[in-house]
Amino acid sequence: MASKRRRGNPIHGWLIVDKPMGLTSAAVVGKVRRLTGAAKVGHGGTLDPLATGVLPLALGEATKTVPYVMDGRKEYQFTVRWGEARTTDDGDGEVRETCEVRPTETQIDSVLPSFVGDIQQVPPAFSAVKVDGQRAYALARADKPVALTARQVKIERLELLAIHDTDHAEFRVTAGKGAYMRSLARDLALALGTVGHVSALRRTAVGPFSEKDAISLDKLLVLGHSAALFERLLPIETALDGILALVLTEAEGRSLRLGQPVPVLPVVNRSPATQFAPGEVVCAMAGGRPVALARIKGAEIRPVRVLNL
Repeated sequence: MASKRRRGNPIHGWLIVDKPMGLTSAAVVGKVRRLTGAAKVGHGGTLDPLATGVLPLALGEATKTVPYVMDGRKEYQFTVRWGEARTTDDGDGEVRETCEVRPTETQIDSVLPSFVGDIQQVPPAFSAVKVDGQRAYALARADKPVALTARQVKIERLELLAIHDTDHAEFRVTAGKGAYMRSLARDLALALGTVGHVSALRRTAVGPFSEKDAISLDKLLVLGHSAALFERLLPIETALDGILALVLTEAEGRSLRLGQPVPVLPVVNRSPATQFAPGEVVCAMAGGRPVALARIKGAEIRPVRVLNL
């Protein structure tokens, strides 16, 4: 019986889209899949429909490196609308509470340090977090109670950029995996004795990808299925900038592609300056191309995810 083959073109690499407001991340994936004809397209971190900015799309074998992008730090700029709490913690939801209190710049600056570092954060009710096997947003939309527990997230930087008027303040954030800007805005407001929600949100960087790498969806559609579009593709290994690369011979590369381990000692002897830790995940390269994500275990380099390029 013939094996089932995925329809579409074998296109491999990263395409960084500047997501427009109003579209879901899944909708952007669908448009790019139709535009490129790629057999496989995924994204490196969801953006809410109201959010704009950096949405890394993985094509083909690049989908195997998505976790390394999603685990990376992210940068955002967002605006808080003080005085209105909404069901979704952003402008899409219904107003559920109002407050006349408006914080001053001095008051805002005084609470920011308490939101930097490892903090406890309760995700928004309208989020993809699972509650008893169901997505929180599905329960919230069905008007069912959503009991979410606080979890630890890392906020590396939080700074006030501007106070646009008494109702709106803009912030810049660098955060780790799993941090919700909607929750951060909600909690900032509560710490300042008021309520609030995100009225504007833009992601400016994800892992190694930033705005300079991004192309607007409109421009992509204009380029169509052309050479100029495929020139925007970044190599798969761009997503792996944060992990060690080990250079193998072609023979060693073939072994890893076949799922077979290779001895670590000859590889290390060829690269005496390379430092690695046992159990560390590495990017195995051969002939200038990535051949596998691998793990160093004992005296061997063992493939974890083979890249069929």
